Order: sequence, then structure tokens, then C-alpha cells
Amino acid sequence: MSEVSLFESSLLSPEVQAALPAGYTLRALRSSDYERGFLKVLEVLTEVGNHTKEQYLEQFNYLLNHNDQYYTITITDDSKNVVVAAGTILVERKFVHKNGLVGHIEDIAVDKNQQGKKLGLRIIQALKFIGAQRGCYKVILDCSEKNIPFYEKCGFKHKEYEMAWYVGADAQAKL
Repeated sequence: MSEVSLFESSLLSPEVQAALPAGYTLRALRSSDYERGFLKVLEVLTEVGNHTKEQYLEQFNYLLNHNDQYYTITITDDSKNVVVAAGTILVERKFVHKNGLVGHIEDIAVDKNQQGKKLGLRIIQALKFIGAQRGCYKVILDCSEKNIPFYEKCGFKHKEYEMAWYVGADAQAKL
């Protein structure tokens, strides 16, 4: 099977690529990134689970079939041919703001051995660029309190509060 990119490279910021350390590449998630450790990078965030290659490809193909909504990007260390950072912007269609679009940033992850190289900042900048290119009127994200200073450096402002309801234990107790 040939390597497939999740979306066209015209949505990637040339400024972000130029700001990366030498030997690192910004690009859309690819069908072959299972082998490059994409899921391992996400493990810095939360439990990922043991995906088979087929399960990875099933999810990749779903995103590919909805590539006007899902934009997952990676930064690779080209010398090692591995994914070292990743993030996603999900573009939501709204009725408000004249059927406007909102970008939701999710799953920002940088390999623990690659931190300190501003790769997280570059992922955020690249996702904001995609949101702007797609015509979003705003780009938002949820984060832990300890990460607020980082996202403020990325140009975000603290607004509102996040609420969560987890299906499972919460669902059984309080439907």
C-alpha cells in the first residue's frame, strides 16, 4: 500500500516549517505513521491502548474520509524516521456566526526525549494556521491549569471554564 497523507500540504505553514530545527519536518498524518511511532507519542497524554495496524488504518481512513473536519499533523525527526510531536484541529460547523467554523485543538503531544525544542509551540502555530486557512472564526482548546502559561505564550486567552461528563461510572450514577 502506498503512503497516504491525511490532507493536502498546502494547509501547512511554511513559516512553521522554517522555524523547526534542522532535520525536522512538519506534515499531515500519514497512513504509515503507525510504524513511525505516532501512537507512542500520544502516550505522553493518556492511555492510548494497544492498536493493531488494522485498527490504526481503520481510524486513519475514517479521518481521511472526513478530511474537511479532521487535521492531524506531525513533526518527524527525519534522521530517525520517527514521529516526535503531534496535534489535531477538529473543524466544527456551527449555526452561529452565519454558519461559522470553530477549530478545536486536541491531543498536543511531544515525545519526552524531544521536549525543550519548541516542538509543542510549532504544533500549536501550525494548527492555528490550518484553522485560519479553513476559515475558522476562532480556535479553542481545553488544557490543564498547569499548561495555561504555555498556551498564553501561544496567543490564547483564558476564557470560561471546561466541564466534563465521563460516560461510564458517571453515567451509571447520574443519568
